[in-house]
Amino acid sequence: MSAAPSPVLEESPRRGFARFPVNVALDVIALRSGVPDNLPGRCTDLSEGGVGGMVAGELAAGQQVAIELRLPNVGVPVRARAMVRYQGRLRCGFEFVGLSLEQREMIRYWAFRLAGQQLDAEPAQDESPQLRPPNLVAPPQSAPQIRVRKRRFNLLLFAMLLLAVIGWWQWQRSWHDLEVGAAISEEAPLRVTPEAMEMRIVSKLDPVYPEEAREAGKQGVAVLDVVISSDGTVKRLQPVSGDKLLVKSATEAVRSWKFEPYLSSGRAVPVETTIAVEFRL
Repeated sequence: MSAAPSPVLEESPRRGFARFPVNVALDVIALRSGVPDNLPGRCTDLSEGGVGGMVAGELAAGQQVAIELRLPNVGVPVRARAMVRYQGRLRCGFEFVGLSLEQREMIRYWAFRLAGQQLDAEPAQDESPQLRPPNLVAPPQSAPQIRVRKRRFNLLLFAMLLLAVIGWWQWQRSWHDLEVGAAISEEAPLRVTPEAMEMRIVSKLDPVYPEEAREAGKQGVAVLDVVISSDGTVKRLQPVSGDKLLVKSATEAVRSWKFEPYLSSGRAVPVETTIAVEFRL
């Protein structure tokens, strides 16, 4: 991995979306000579406009990638295309490209839940003087109360520092595993022809023709790059070409397909292939 930071793209306009801290797994898929390369990492902050994080791999400013992350309290993962805005030492900034309305709503819902949890964690405000019973004077603050508040503040500060240290240690351990654990890392998939994998289909769900595409008279072929794990299940899909409505329907169907495991030297291995789904009126 190169230690020198990649060039930074021309400075973008002032951010129009608030960023929120988040610590979840971040998967980045980059094409290298036409072959998808999966780069694991951690997400550090997120907004409707982009995501920041640390990625175990080298990227270049302006490079198009696909990212995937799963937010707390949100059941569906966020999968989107993004552009690399910058990369320093371990840190990367990505700008979303063509984020759908549903994905924006997912991020807004997560941010709303996060803000609600922060408000619930704040201590209640002191009673307003206007709400006190008449003819009663609030007692002056005494030294023991000041000491109690200071002790609570110190405990809160200590807890925050402890969480930061734990998070840093977990990241260092994960990064160490990425660098020295190559022997147990996921095996790179073997490229197999579409014809060879078509003969190994065990179960196949036909895609649903989108009603909107039918009414618009759209037809054609949706092409997907697919990674199939050693047990024959579809692990990852990447759209290549086709109308977006047809590609979406094809993706939902192919995700449930089951294949006979592909054998290499007598053992099952993950493979990568191309699947074309035809839609005809």
